[in-house]
Amino acid sequence: MFAELLQYLFAGLTSGAIYALAGLGFAIIYNASHVINFAQGEFIMIGGMATSMMVAAGLPLPLAIALAVVVTMMVGVALEKFAIEPARNSDVVTIIIITIGASIFLRGLAQVVWDKEFHSLPAFSGETPINVAGATLMPQSIWVVGISVLVIVALWWFFNRTLFGKAMLATSFNRLAAQLMGIGVKKVLMVSFALSALLGAVGGIVVTPITFTNYEAGIMLGLKGFSAAVLGGLGNGLGAIVGGLVVGIAEALASGYLSSAYKDAVAFVIILFVLFFLPNGLFGKKGTDRV
Repeated sequence: MFAELLQYLFAGLTSGAIYALAGLGFAIIYNASHVINFAQGEFIMIGGMATSMMVAAGLPLPLAIALAVVVTMMVGVALEKFAIEPARNSDVVTIIIITIGASIFLRGLAQVVWDKEFHSLPAFSGETPINVAGATLMPQSIWVVGISVLVIVALWWFFNRTLFGKAMLATSFNRLAAQLMGIGVKKVLMVSFALSALLGAVGGIVVTPITFTNYEAGIMLGLKGFSAAVLGGLGNGLGAIVGGLVVGIAEALASGYLSSAYKDAVAFVIILFVLFFLPNGLFGKKGTDRV
């Protein structure tokens, strides 16, 4: 019984780490612009697909990963430059619709550039399972959680120890005051999309050896990342991380003890629960935004 529970927890932590990265991507962009970027899932897809296709073309895995991250960040910057910035004076709903359109466009572009087939990557350090108290832990799951933790720590250092990171935090607290203090808000928004794309790419790359990827892979991962961000409180980085882990573990437990048919429904049940009972999320600010 304990081994079974431990197995589900391992699975939940693995998927929860990916949802946490996606949720952080939502939080970073929301803080910079108060926009919910529904193209976040496509960053995950592009990271995984680009790496997979480069490896298939013969590139070493580390080089393919580095190039895929750069490509995904360029897509994020292009999205901000050519879709978000021209509409910067529009209302929030219009910009959200633009991100939904960008999501559809990127999925279509992925079909043209790559294909509609499923692709995978080799596990980073083999596929020999590790036995832990009767439960099986795959080495790739350790990579997923470990790299996610490293990325989160690096982000914490960036936002709290670098001048530009502090400028981004200042912009999230008060955009007008930041402008008056000479902070380049346009640059902050562009870097926010680049960082969000980086988080998505990393998540897509580390999870592809486990779940495979194709041009539609980002849809559910993005929505579950959004569920994590909403649960934690939109714009709260710690909340996104906690929300991602909660969604991942709840999903694994529901799949194991109830039925795998309910796996994808868990994230949407959590969103409804939050909207009804915790509209500001677990760590969100008091107050409401009308959308």
